[in-house]
Amino acid sequence: MKLFTGALLLGTLVSLSAVAQPAMKPDLQNYTLDYNTPVDPMLQAQLENIDMTLRAKYDMTTDQTSVGVLDLRTLRLAMVHPDREDYAASVAKIGILFTYFYVHPEAATSMDMQTRHELGLMAKASSNEMAAKYSEELGLKQIEQALAAYHFYDAKHGGGIWMGKHYGKDTERIGDPVGNNSHAVTVRQVLRFYLLLEQNKLISPGVSEAMRNIFFSPDIPADNIKFVKALAGRNLYIIRKWGTWENWLHDTAVITGPNRCYILVGLTNHPRGDDYLEDLAVAIDDLMIEDGKNPYE
Repeated sequence: MKLFTGALLLGTLVSLSAVAQPAMKPDLQNYTLDYNTPVDPMLQAQLENIDMTLRAKYDMTTDQTSVGVLDLRTLRLAMVHPDREDYAASVAKIGILFTYFYVHPEAATSMDMQTRHELGLMAKASSNEMAAKYSEELGLKQIEQALAAYHFYDAKHGGGIWMGKHYGKDTERIGDPVGNNSHAVTVRQVLRFYLLLEQNKLISPGVSEAMRNIFFSPDIPADNIKFVKALAGRNLYIIRKWGTWENWLHDTAVITGPNRCYILVGLTNHPRGDDYLEDLAVAIDDLMIEDGKNPYE
């Protein structure tokens, strides 16, 4: 598992060897996140308290936030409303990136620089133009089939990752079976996406590596909003996909630093959603720092 590959360093630039790689439990590769995976009681209580505190601060209801965290060192999981589907905004673009490699696995080692850059613009800069270019090339039905093949969408369990409309265009739309959303996500399935990515199980190890490098795309500036804004100066490596449309304000990421490595997903539907996400990122990172001192106790 290459924790720092394809990541965005926040704060002062340092060499990879200067950052202590967090200890990992040897059974990470065998860990499965499904609908029966138990949460860690202590981390669950902490996450619920953070969510409750931030909702009170920003006058948000329980219907307006969904959040999840998976500590990749200790495999502790916590989730609030994990299977409640939200409109995804741009987060569903991960479905386009995934499907591109599902259809073209050979691209992991043979992708031309233009395609790599354009997929980076879609994944990192959230370009609607590039998203539409590749979703039209792939076709909405093929994207649906690829996501279903990896069980990223399950109507019987609340939905999941759905990509049913070309971004920025009104030429075609397929609403998802649960919420009739053109783009949809759930906390659980986005956590699964990043978990499989970090396990090198998204299609193949080579494809997982290529996808991380596209999320990284060092030639494309990161958007200094949400998690990235909140965690600036902490010398963290972050790969992420954020989303914004009207009051649907989301961020999702793998966050790696000294003595910590975790997946964080925050979905909100509220005008103060970005404020919630910034405070969430700081609270969770502080918690991971503290827990990282004794990761297996």
